[in-house]
Amino acid sequence: MLAQARETIPLPGAVPGGMAVDPKFDGFRALLFTPLDTGQPVLLQSRRGAMYQARFPDLIAAAEDQLPPGLVLDGELAVLENGQLSFAALQRRARTVRQAKTLAAELPAHFIAFDILQLDGQELLDQPQMRRRQILEALFADHRLTPPWTLCPTTTDPAVAQEWLTEWTDVPGVEGVVVKSRVGRYRPGVRGSWYKVRRRATTEAIIGGITGSLRRPQVLLLGRFDAIGRLRLVGKTVPLKSVVAAEVADQLTAADTDHPWAGVRFSARWGSRDDLDPVLVEPRCVAELSGDTAQDAGVWRHPVRYVRLRQDMTAADVPTFGDMQPHTG
Repeated sequence: MLAQARETIPLPGAVPGGMAVDPKFDGFRALLFTPLDTGQPVLLQSRRGAMYQARFPDLIAAAEDQLPPGLVLDGELAVLENGQLSFAALQRRARTVRQAKTLAAELPAHFIAFDILQLDGQELLDQPQMRRRQILEALFADHRLTPPWTLCPTTTDPAVAQEWLTEWTDVPGVEGVVVKSRVGRYRPGVRGSWYKVRRRATTEAIIGGITGSLRRPQVLLLGRFDAIGRLRLVGKTVPLKSVVAAEVADQLTAADTDHPWAGVRFSARWGSRDDLDPVLVEPRCVAELSGDTAQDAGVWRHPVRYVRLRQDMTAADVPTFGDMQPHTG
C-alpha cells in the first residue's frame, strides 16, 4: 500500500475512523515472507519487486530462527552505523551479494515492522488498520521479538504526532510521519487512506545548470562548493511553473567551456541510469529552496522545491557541500 504526500498532518476528525501516526524512517520499504511449507525459503521483497534475501542473509537467518511460518510483514529495512540509521550503509548492503556475509557482520540490518498482512497463512488485508496493529503487537509480544526486529512506534495523539514531525526528524534516519486511517483496509499498490508528511526545511544552493532552455528552464540543477572549491551537485528541483521559470530565466547566463560540470553526466532521478540533457549556466545565481530531510552523502534524494531567487546573496554565501542545515539568517 502506498501513501499520498501531504504538507501537514491532518486535523483531528479529518481522517475517517480516526488516525494512527507512525514515524517515517529513511530506509528501504520491504515485505518479508516466511513460508508455510518446510523447506521453502524466506523471501525479502522491495517495494518495486526486487528480491533482497541474498543481500541480507542476517535478516533471513533471524527470520528462520525467530518468526512463525505463514507470515507477511510490511516494514522498513534499515542499517545502523555508529549507532545511527545510515542510508549510505543500507545502500552498501543492498548493492552486493558477493560481500553480503562480511557486510552483515559489519553493518547488521534491522527490519522495522509497521504492518502485518498475513499470519499463520491467513490473509489480513481486509482487517481494519487498528486490528492489524493489535495482531502485529501480539506477534512481537508472543514471540518476544528483539532486534533485528523492531516494532514501529505509533500514536493516535495529534500532539505526539506533531512532536514526532518537528523533533524526531532532527535525528538522522527519520524523515517525517505516515498518517493512516484506523479503519482503513490494506490495498496493495493503492494510494488510499495513508498519508506521508515529510519535514521540510528552507536553505540555499547555487544554480549550476537547468533542463529545458535558457528562455524556458524546466528543472534547476543545484550545487554547493566543497572545502576545496569544487562545485558539487546537491539536488534538482521539481519542474518550475511558468511564472517562476520566467523569473529565473531573466537571471541566467550561459556557461563558458570551463564550467566545473562540463562533461559531467546527470541522472534523471535518484537510482536511475537514464541521463538528463542539461544546459549549464554560470554558477552565480542563488536559489532559496524547500527540501525534506532525506539526504545521501550531502545530496537530496528527492526533488526540492524552488522558493525564490536570493539576489541578496552570492555563491560564496551559500552553505558548503555537506551542510544541509536550514537557513536561519
